[in-house]
Amino acid sequence: MKLNIRVFPNLDTLSHSALDALLRIMDEAIRERGRFAVSLSGGHTPAKLYSLWAQTEKQKARTDWDCVHLFWGDERYVPHTDPLSNYRMTNEALISHVPIPAGNVHPMPGPEHFSTAEAAAEAYESELRKFFTGAAPAFDLQLLGLGTEGHTASLFPGSPALDERVRWVVAVTAPANPPQRLTVTLPVLNCARNTFFLVAGPDKREIIAALRNEPTPQASEYPAARVQPAGGPLWLLDQAAAG
Repeated sequence: MKLNIRVFPNLDTLSHSALDALLRIMDEAIRERGRFAVSLSGGHTPAKLYSLWAQTEKQKARTDWDCVHLFWGDERYVPHTDPLSNYRMTNEALISHVPIPAGNVHPMPGPEHFSTAEAAAEAYESELRKFFTGAAPAFDLQLLGLGTEGHTASLFPGSPALDERVRWVVAVTAPANPPQRLTVTLPVLNCARNTFFLVAGPDKREIIAALRNEPTPQASEYPAARVQPAGGPLWLLDQAAAG
């Protein structure tokens, strides 16, 4: 399977390049549509990007935070204060350091908001439908990763959620800790205007090699292969992941 790949020496150079590209997409989105809607990923790899965005004064000042809207592609069904929360990581790395309006931050709900993951998923889908006014949920940019278990967002290999065609957000039980999670579905992932896979570390090398060697996306066991928005995703890899 042909991947659009850019390889960087290390996570630092990867993150700087990703931030530059993010800001270019942001400028264009605000110029054309008056807002920049970005779907964020959890994990160690994007945390570096978020920190750069918050702590590099030139980039921080360049951002029109009133026009930026932050969403998430998946979340562990844990309180926002939990160390495993994607929201908590992003808040510590980015949100708490920048003047973004509170109403522009759209985290996935946790158990402090809804008593079941299913109810939380329904609520987040309602928020997306309200934001996108019922049209296709076309994020200006979505950031995705690749887990060591082969998952993207919280879509794991073999998950029934991969067959979802109607719902935008679902609750899933994952073979990982914690098992209860929320995730956007392929109908959302395949609508984004721009998609970056940020992948770093030698533990991802085997999966990258498998994706490269598969004949078609349909033949792949990895959900990432089924993320095929118009224009295709861009894979940003460090040398350790690229091999």
